[in-house]
Parts: sequence; C-alpha cells; structure tokens
Amino acid sequence: MIRPAAPILSPLPRQSYAVLGLGVSGLATATALRAAGLPVHVWDDDADRRAAAQAQGFALRDIVAEGAAGIDRLVLSPGIPRSYPTPHPAVATCLAAGAAIVGDIDLLTQARPHARLIGITGTNGKSTTTALIGHLLTEAGVANAVGGNLGPAALTLPDPGPNGWTVLEVSSYQLETLTAPRWSMAVFLNLSNDHLDRYPDMIAYCAAKERLIHHLSAGATAVVGVDDVWTQGVADRATARGLRVVPISADRLLAKGISAPAGGLVDGTTGATVLDLREAKSLPGAHNWQNACAAYAVAQAIGVPADVLAEGLRTFPGLAHRQQRVRELPSATGGRIVFVNDSKATNAEAAAKALSSYDTIYWIAGGRPKPGGLEPVDPYRNRLRAAFLIGEGQDMFAAYLDGHVPCERHATLARAVEAAYARALADRVDSAVVLLSPACASWDQFAGFAARGEAFEAAAAGLSARLLAHSDGAGERP
Repeated sequence: MIRPAAPILSPLPRQSYAVLGLGVSGLATATALRAAGLPVHVWDDDADRRAAAQAQGFALRDIVAEGAAGIDRLVLSPGIPRSYPTPHPAVATCLAAGAAIVGDIDLLTQARPHARLIGITGTNGKSTTTALIGHLLTEAGVANAVGGNLGPAALTLPDPGPNGWTVLEVSSYQLETLTAPRWSMAVFLNLSNDHLDRYPDMIAYCAAKERLIHHLSAGATAVVGVDDVWTQGVADRATARGLRVVPISADRLLAKGISAPAGGLVDGTTGATVLDLREAKSLPGAHNWQNACAAYAVAQAIGVPADVLAEGLRTFPGLAHRQQRVRELPSATGGRIVFVNDSKATNAEAAAKALSSYDTIYWIAGGRPKPGGLEPVDPYRNRLRAAFLIGEGQDMFAAYLDGHVPCERHATLARAVEAAYARALADRVDSAVVLLSPACASWDQFAGFAARGEAFEAAAAGLSARLLAHSDGAGERP
C-alpha cells in the first residue's frame, strides 16, 4: 500500500511557533506547521487577514499585547522588518524573550536537510532566472520544484526526490534569517539601488543578499554576475574563500565563465557559441541575456547537455508581467504595435533594462516612486517617442523628461494605454512598442504589480476588441 507523504514540516522539533504576517508565504507556513501537528499561533496587523486566518481555524495571538512567553520560534514574513529601520514590535518582544527569528525558507531547509537546493537572488532578474532554470531542468527530464519569492510559497512545494532539485527565488528579506549552510548552488545576478527603505545603505543591502553565498554547502557552486561593481566584489570574495565560482556576463566575453556580450551565449569552458539568444523570443535584451547565462551555468553544472540547454532557452515561454508580449495591433502603415507588460519593473534600473530592449517606445510609467531617481533611464530616452504618466509619480517623471520627451498625464492606466496607441497611430510609425515598465511601486493605484499588469493587458484587449468590431479582424493577433 502506498502511504501518503508526511507533512513537509514533520521533521521539525516539537516547539511552539508563532507566524507574523499572513500573506501568501505566512499563511502557507501556518498551514504547514498545523499539518505537521506543531503548536502555532498567528497574527497580522491587518484585521481582514486576521479574520480570514481565524475563519480557517488558526489561533490568533497578539505578541505585542500579550507577550512572547512560551514561543520558541517566530516565523517572520519577508515584508516585515527584522531590524532596520526599526524592528516590528513583535520581533523586539520575541528577541527579548529569547525566541528565535526564522523564515519559511529556514523551515524548509531544516525539514529537508538532504534536499539539493538552488537559490537565486539579485536585484533584477530573479524570477525569470528561477523559472528559466526550472524550465531547462524539466526539458532535460530532471525532476525539480520551483518557487519561493516568485511563488508558489516554499512550504507548498513537493519534494522532487533524492535526484531532483528545489529551485528557489530568495529575496534579501528572506536571506536575513538563514542560519545553516545547506545550499547546493547559489546564483547572485546583480545589485542596484533598491529596497533602501529596508537597509541603511548599499553595503548592508549587498551583505543581506551575499548571505546566500555564505550558506553554501562544502563543494557547492556559486554563479555570480560580474557586470556591476557590487557583484564583482561578491565573486572576488567567494573565489578567495575557495568556492567554485562561475562568473557570468552580458557585457563582455569571459574566458572562464558564461557570457553573451552581443547576444551570442558563449560557454567559456569550451569556447563554443551555444545559441544566438535573439532566437529566444521571451528573453529580449541584455539583462535577459544575463539571466540566460545564469540559468545555463546552473543547468550545465548539473550535467544537462549544451544542445538540450540551447533548445530549452529557445522554448522558454517567459513570465507574466516581465516583458510579457500581451497583444499586437496594427500600425497606421500596416506594421505592428506590440503591447508589452513589464509591470514587475518597480524601479528605474529594471525599467531601464526593458527600455534597452526596444527601439521605438511609447512608455507608460509612474506609480509610487522609490528612492534612487531615474538616472538609469538616461541612455534610453532617445528611444522614447512619448511618455504616458500615471499615479503619484507623475510630477517626478514629467520633470525628468521635460525637454527630452513629450509627456501626457492620465488618471488611469486604461486611458494611458488608449492614448499611447492613438499616439503611435498618429505618428504613423511602422512598428513600435507600447511598454508598461513603470519604474515605480504599484500601491498607489493597485493591489500589487500583478494587478497593474492585468489591468494593462485588459486595456490592450479592449482596444483589440474595438478594432475587431470595426473590421474583420484580419490584422489583429493575440
């Protein structure tokens, strides 16, 4: 008789747990702890989330009001500050009471100590690289489970077995609580200004992400980007520690690494060009070439043949909200206007990477600004035919683009999409991109970047429907 698999957290010691923060990962953690028969209380500062958890049978405990007596471990959801700028009051209470502060990734690594774990971090490209690694392994017939920060939550992932791999996107927030070296492979893609509301400076931000490298098992491999000064330093330090380091670059040819300086992915171990990445339609632009180099390096280290990897790169379907081609509509001259959803680009560095990927752009930007300014966009302003501004950041973008790019302000994303297409038709361009790459957070108008991306896609679909209503649809492609 086949026995059902034991709950994922069954191997954990029988201690008392509290979960703070009941978003996707927090609720998944509480569910996994309860399934394993471990004592667990939950809390969220949001009353609606508390009510939803209580309706599912979870016991609430307000640690700030009731204290932390009897709690052995506080499982902290990633978005809740552990230290900077100030710890959440419940964190301070638990630390004072001697409770350990952990995260869902910690629990997974402790529950599956023999699992082969691949961690991917960096400021930009984490989700694409994580999904791409999973895709390459699947195409090669290698068992794998993919999740973490990009979803699904780590504690909902199946066990891929002793010959499989668990591939996790890990944010700097999740890395703050790692305690033991259990990772088989680590990828550190890049580092640029972001999350400086959570860290005092770039040094602290880099140190948080570098914890992934510090927690590699003996003999493990570190795949590290060397296209910025921060990650070059990470690679140098990892090499000095005696780790096996595979450098990757989208900027220059590497004799002992994986690189794609002109789009041709070159395997430095053989000197061979594996693939012209322009054939990989879901990986446009140099930033995605860096992602491809990282995924190739990981899968190659696992033993996947180069020809299988080349075909896997070609067939990668891409990720929603990350330079996702959602619609094509006709231009005034019979060409194509492509609508690209890059809602995940919530900072200027990420938006600049998208802008670098296209030549003629009608840019939809704005939202809740992040620290750091818009200077990364500077080299690509000449590619912008016009900008369509939304949300709280309109004044900042208008001032930045003044004298360089015509700007329009719009109250809604749907109106901005309509105006961008109308402008492209009026300009009679043969081909262009209407690009949502906001360089801002979404919280001013949307529940998150995914909701913003879905609204963009819906607006483009609405334009398509109106065109079809006035034609036979022959010129429209989804």
